[in-house]
Amino acid sequence: MNKKLMYPFTAIVGQEKMKEALILNIINPSLGGVLIRGEKGTAKSTLVRGLANLLEDRLESNCEFNCNPEKVDEFCEECLEKYRNSECIETHIGKMKVINLPISATEDRVVGTLDIEHAIKTGEKRFEKGILANANRNILYVDEINLLDDHIVDVLLDSAAMGVNTIEREGISFSHPAKFILVGTMNPEEGDLRPQLLDRFGLVVDVIGEKDSLKRVEVIKRRLKFEANPQEFIKEYEEEEKKLREKIEEAKKRLKFIQCSDEIYETIAKISIELGVDGHRADMSIIKTAITLAAFEGETEVKKENILKAAMLCLPHRMRRTPFDDGILEESKISKLIEEM
Repeated sequence: MNKKLMYPFTAIVGQEKMKEALILNIINPSLGGVLIRGEKGTAKSTLVRGLANLLEDRLESNCEFNCNPEKVDEFCEECLEKYRNSECIETHIGKMKVINLPISATEDRVVGTLDIEHAIKTGEKRFEKGILANANRNILYVDEINLLDDHIVDVLLDSAAMGVNTIEREGISFSHPAKFILVGTMNPEEGDLRPQLLDRFGLVVDVIGEKDSLKRVEVIKRRLKFEANPQEFIKEYEEEEKKLREKIEEAKKRLKFIQCSDEIYETIAKISIELGVDGHRADMSIIKTAITLAAFEGETEVKKENILKAAMLCLPHRMRRTPFDDGILEESKISKLIEEM
């Protein structure tokens, strides 16, 4: 679909938790992405694709990996060579994009390929980039992520952990930066996600269809209106999209100035211990998310309300589950813990 005819993000009725999780990852890409679990027809894919209109312009290198000219440690080989030789690194104004990874994609299509014959003949590496190259500094979107082949999942795990994609063929290797925001959607009825990949997501949101009849009517009306005249419908939400875009940019600037007390750190640690969460990844996710929430809400310091929201996004998929556990974390339980602490 043409980007200009994408259904506006702000036109989605309800699903506030899903919207917030996506926005938080745009403000702070280090959160680790988001997994959206829910039944069919709950606007999962529509919301993710609508993110494109909320992304501001940024500075990019003229290389094929969209390197950040301001971060030498994340340069590709081409940009790094120019930097070492004190050559000018050409730049342009670009924009973060939503890169789609089809579940039918082959490994070569995902990681890219090396031309072995060219390397043997000339001694030069020739790399044909794949989806992970396009995904660098962008949003990597995988619809029905639970249906991905295991070997593709392994590739995603490696790249997500290291921020680098490495291809090795016949003793020849090539690496390039692959730092991306991983956004996955899935319908739990079609199968679970591998625990190793599930744990890589910073945030998880479970969504259901609207139960309020008035909201469901509004969903129908807006969709029909969009299909009848998409240009006019998009125009109606231009101002809302602009306001949200500006709010996101302000939050990005505010992020590094958010204060967080030792009491907040201790509260988060105690919550993880009380709920029997394994490892320390959950603690880090909660504090990063709470800080990002504070920035988005215009605060100067992390408050207990931020911890509550963050815990509800970061903990459900990391808690130990019994055979008959539905994996749903009750907000009242977290709220009570915070109050007691």
